[in-house]
Amino acid sequence: MASNRHLGRIVALQALYEYEVRTQAGDTSDTLEAIVARDIVRYESAIDDVTFVKELADGVVDKQAELDAALQPIAPDWPISQIARVDRTVLRIGLYELLYRSDVVPPKVAINEAVELAKAFGSDNSSRFVNGVLGTAYRTLVKGASDNDETAKETTKQK
Repeated sequence: MASNRHLGRIVALQALYEYEVRTQAGDTSDTLEAIVARDIVRYESAIDDVTFVKELADGVVDKQAELDAALQPIAPDWPISQIARVDRTVLRIGLYELLYRSDVVPPKVAINEAVELAKAFGSDNSSRFVNGVLGTAYRTLVKGASDNDETAKETTKQK
C-alpha cells in the first residue's frame, strides 16, 4: 500500500490534471476545491492528512506561473506547453515541494516522489525526464549552483 503522503500526491496529481484539462477546455463547472474534495472521497479511508492534499493542489495552482517560469530554462528544448500534461503536472508538484515545502519535505523525498509519480502515470521516459529536470532544479534553484558555473559549485562545496 502506498504511504499516506504518496497517496496524497497521487490524489493531488489526479485533481490537478483534471483541473488543467477542464480549464483549458473552458469548463468552469468545477473548482479545484470541488475536484480535490471529490477525489479525496474516493480514498478517504486511506488518507489521514487531507490538509496535505489540499495545500499541495492549491499551492501548485497558486504558484503555477512561477513554477512554469522556473522550469522553462531548465528544460529549454521543451516549451512548458509541449511537455506531456502528466509530466508537466508532476514537474510542478515536485518543484513546488522543492521550493515551497522544503520545511516539511526533504529535497530527495520531493524528487523521488515525483519520479515515482512519473513512473506510475507517465510514459516510458517520463521518470528519467522528471528526475533530470528536478535534479537540475535542485542544484540551480535550491542550492544556488549552476551546472555551468564552477565558481558557484566551489562556493556550494565550501558551505
